[in-house]
Amino acid sequence: MTDRIREFLRNRRDDGPIMVVDLEVVAANFAKFARALPDTRVFYAVKANPAPEILNLLAEMGSCFDCASVVEIEQALATGVSADRISFGNTIKKEKDIARALQYGVRLFAVDCEPEVEKIGRQAEIIGAKDVKVFCRFLQDCEGAEWPLSRKFGCAAEMAPRVLEHAHRLGLQAYGLSFHVGSQQTNMGAWDQALTTASSIFATLAERGIELKMVNMGGGFPTKYLKDVPAAEAYGAAIFEALTKHFGNRLPETIIEPGRGMVGNAGIIESEVVLISKKSDEDEVRWVYLDIGKFHGLAETMDEAIRYPIRTERDGDETAPCVLAGPTCDSVDVMYEKKPYDLPVSLSIGDKVLIEATGAYTTTYSTVGFNGFAPLASVCI
Repeated sequence: MTDRIREFLRNRRDDGPIMVVDLEVVAANFAKFARALPDTRVFYAVKANPAPEILNLLAEMGSCFDCASVVEIEQALATGVSADRISFGNTIKKEKDIARALQYGVRLFAVDCEPEVEKIGRQAEIIGAKDVKVFCRFLQDCEGAEWPLSRKFGCAAEMAPRVLEHAHRLGLQAYGLSFHVGSQQTNMGAWDQALTTASSIFATLAERGIELKMVNMGGGFPTKYLKDVPAAEAYGAAIFEALTKHFGNRLPETIIEPGRGMVGNAGIIESEVVLISKKSDEDEVRWVYLDIGKFHGLAETMDEAIRYPIRTERDGDETAPCVLAGPTCDSVDVMYEKKPYDLPVSLSIGDKVLIEATGAYTTTYSTVGFNGFAPLASVCI
């Protein structure tokens, strides 16, 4: 926890859980990515945390933006950036949203199948949009990621040339490829495996007269939770080595899309203990209920995939295992039960609990009024 967050929480009087983001940490993270891969453009994944203060800061620092919807595109444009600094990175788009993005001036679109290409082609023709670029996302093994991605996004690598050829025939620019190695990826070799595939697809299309120009290397860059993770510089070195290994002196344009790695460690949630109980007299494990749960910011505790660092004002006292749960009348609102957390035996109702490294995927995963609980409040300092 930074001194700035500590001071803010010390002086806070409002009730209810809140997520506090230190913008100085966000700025430092952006600078690290920029230094680690100086020839790669950073497209911040807006979905991680779209707070206007974060977007404005990153825009001023030169960041581009990876957007999943028209609303996110509008949020990025509201910072004053030009549309050429925005990618419509969702492979699943309504045709009216494609049209809106084109009208805003966005020209870079993700695809993973021919029907999506056809939607973009139709709208580009109707609007008269020129130089519309598409990049095809291919499926990639997410081994080593704490939050592996499903097969929802991307196509088999052998399909990608066909998808991009179809774009070329429709008058779109077959611009490049993208992949994602899985969220919270600690295996730096994952990018090498993906770039092996990318270089092969580049070669296949070159033989067919189509010269790809860009590789979007996605996100996956981790933030520190309970385990140490490699620094941005280490990822940069590994990625650059893989690029030169597979592309030689003809390096493509490159993009990265950090989200969690940009803002995760910049945020802390302050919550409160609502209840502590046991399910039987013989039960050795206490249940600790907080005023925040899966439905109000902690959705990534699903299957206990993300295990946040937890601090209390009684740290240092004797500890015992606890199940951690949220306050709602929903039986799935349990964060950690399979592997309980060791928390102080002296922990009491009304105590404050700090959930660290929660700057990403918390406010945006919070429901609007489920069970009458307010969405997770947030502030940037």
